[in-house]
Amino acid sequence: LVLLPPWGPFDGALAMSRRCLAACLLVGASGLAIPAITLKRASTGDPVDLRAAVTDCPGRTLVVYGTYAADFNMIEYAQQARHYWPELQSHGVSRALLIVNSPASAAAKLGELLDLPDELELLSDEAGEAGRAFAVGRGWLPDQTSLQLGGSGVAVPLSPYVKLLGMLVGLGASGTLPSVIAGYIGNPSGVHGWIESGLAQGAAAGRWPSNAVEVDVPSGRVSSNKFDELPLVSGWGRRPLELATLRLQNMVGLSLANWDQLKPTDDRCLTQLGGCAVYGPGQPDTPLYEWRDNGICGVANFAQIVKALPPQRIPAAVAGKTA
Repeated sequence: LVLLPPWGPFDGALAMSRRCLAACLLVGASGLAIPAITLKRASTGDPVDLRAAVTDCPGRTLVVYGTYAADFNMIEYAQQARHYWPELQSHGVSRALLIVNSPASAAAKLGELLDLPDELELLSDEAGEAGRAFAVGRGWLPDQTSLQLGGSGVAVPLSPYVKLLGMLVGLGASGTLPSVIAGYIGNPSGVHGWIESGLAQGAAAGRWPSNAVEVDVPSGRVSSNKFDELPLVSGWGRRPLELATLRLQNMVGLSLANWDQLKPTDDRCLTQLGGCAVYGPGQPDTPLYEWRDNGICGVANFAQIVKALPPQRIPAAVAGKTA
């Protein structure tokens, strides 16, 4: 996916991205009530009532209705949550629940690979029930197991992997190609902080490619970023090829290298997309912010989430409280 060439006109890709953003960025307009569904805590296997967790939280709650652990979307959600967590806290978010459509062991492995802090609570939802209750996209032909060949009356089996291939070219996932292209062409008005953080964490963990950034080992800080040295476009918010490089690192070093440990156990989750929402204290039915992915790599922009939430600092004692 990340190796697709950057075809398509620049203006057309940006225009399509803006249309996708307008269609999918809904702040408190079409929220669905959180279901009383019980998930597994990845670290311990203990049950967690999702609705109660949000209702009982004294601050705002971020809920990521993720995909399976090896998926591009799930990985990018986790990387953004890791980078933006301090900012989210300063805007009143005191709890973060990241739902992963994989077994608890896979969710825990993802957290280990990405060095996620304990404050980002990983929950296992093997069947993807929470995401479907949130009305996430389900991909191309989600309920079909066969495909009719014209008017011949002949039906051929339709594998979930065939459906996934269809989604890579936009079938049932219209935002896939714009999101992929955006990773190549960059965006002068974008942001790259979370991308740099992801590349640095991957480089420190030995994932290839590791030469985009140089990391100071004792401090863990980035001492050099090759994208800062690009001619003409180094000052862009998100530089050309920057996000595509992170996606390549994620694909090779995370998804493919750990497929057996991160793959989904429910075939429906192979093509199911994700989303996220921020809920106010004790308000599981009316999200302050919500997003549903419009394609592969078409995840929420956490910089937009931060902008959508008015600042509201939560005391440290409250920020560490869980239901």
